[in-house]
Amino acid sequence: MRLSISFLALCLSLALCLPSQAEPLNFRQAKSQLAKLYKDQHQTSFYCGCDFQYKGKKLIPDLNSCGYQVRKQVKRASRIEWEHIMPAWAFGHQRQCWQKGGRKACKSNSEFQKMEGDMHNLVPAIGEVNGDRSNYRFSQWNGIANQYGQCNMIVDFKQKQVQPSPESRGAIARAYLYMAHRYQISLSKKESNLFKAWDKQVPPSRWECRKNTLVEKIQGNANPFIKGC
Repeated sequence: MRLSISFLALCLSLALCLPSQAEPLNFRQAKSQLAKLYKDQHQTSFYCGCDFQYKGKKLIPDLNSCGYQVRKQVKRASRIEWEHIMPAWAFGHQRQCWQKGGRKACKSNSEFQKMEGDMHNLVPAIGEVNGDRSNYRFSQWNGIANQYGQCNMIVDFKQKQVQPSPESRGAIARAYLYMAHRYQISLSKKESNLFKAWDKQVPPSRWECRKNTLVEKIQGNANPFIKGC
């Protein structure tokens, strides 16, 4: 009897240590979890490295902390938004629901919800940068960064491509490779080669490693491309 009670107690203690979310998160739930995670750990935007603060449920960037200059959209530049590194269009446009009515029509699709709410693909970004980036592909060329002041992000609106800051390229690559692997999303040969190169050139930062561990506890899986932590 004592053995049975001890075994039961052990099982209960192990259960309490399991991730709190057994089910995949949707986008709204993921944003809520990430807001809590970043509040306790790392209040810095992804592309531009701006500090941000919490005012109720709003995340407000300190643009002076990173030398950010508003390009055009003052309202969106004054808030932090949760950005999909691999944009929703990239992982959703081939789905039947998207072809019928775009992202809005995919909201009730369970597989799309998993991808949209995957926290390994979500980062806090200045709203203006998130909006300007749209669903443009990441690329690398010799553009001069001046669109957003000291933020080394360049959006080529004519060519529909984005040159991200050098510091963010490794994390971008590992998010893309993860999404492609987990959800069987095809990348072009050009994209694949670029992301593999960025992955080697820019190893995971201490925060990227830490976030990967924290997300695994909440979401139940790690990004296997984040190595050497």
